[in-house]
Amino acid sequence: MIKSLIKAAVFSAAFLAAGAASAASSDLTALEKRWLVAAYPVLEYARGLPLPIDIVVQPQAGPDDVPLAMGFDGGRCKLVISLRGNPDAEKQLAGVTPAEQGELIEAMAAHEIAHCWRYAQGAWHALPAGFVEVGEETSADPSLLAASKEMREMRREEGYADLVALAWTRHSHPGDYARVHAWLDKLRAVQPVARSGHDTRVWVKLAADGGRFGAAGQPFEDAARLWKDGLVKDD
Repeated sequence: MIKSLIKAAVFSAAFLAAGAASAASSDLTALEKRWLVAAYPVLEYARGLPLPIDIVVQPQAGPDDVPLAMGFDGGRCKLVISLRGNPDAEKQLAGVTPAEQGELIEAMAAHEIAHCWRYAQGAWHALPAGFVEVGEETSADPSLLAASKEMREMRREEGYADLVALAWTRHSHPGDYARVHAWLDKLRAVQPVARSGHDTRVWVKLAADGGRFGAAGQPFEDAARLWKDGLVKDD
């Protein structure tokens, strides 16, 4: 999920280096600390690459805010946490016991970090080398074509990010892969509009067998082949 950046409390990802949610802890709620502790392995990995990322904690969530979202500002990535005053903060975790939520939050964090990686690589909305699009959309209304193109580009980025989240899980929590994949599959199955920006079902289905990912243990690279396969099916 990508969102516009708003003013809020901002922490460098480096603040996690000394321990998850340890610095500036007085500024964080118990829920925010729990999510940051769960996301810590992903954030530490991103810091070590290094990726230009800051953590933004909103003092009050907006009506349509999701718990985690990635924004871009001034050449840096902003992981926006919108948990305070958010009635849907843990909607995506409904029915999951607290003991089994950590791997799901970690996967969500990996999804957002994938957006940052694409942005930092200058690959945002870019297709992989050698990929050729086929077919051509037509419409008498230019605005409809523009909207379709925007949704397609967003869907592709979301599909890649979902694969990175699963590749991360496959490497870090292989015993939980089937459970995390089933959760994401169920989450993506609810699509009010087919082929919308978050309709990543093509990619999630391809990743049902975690063995299809590369074995490098590098989620951005391991997800690349399946992402390209999904682009062909989604084209």
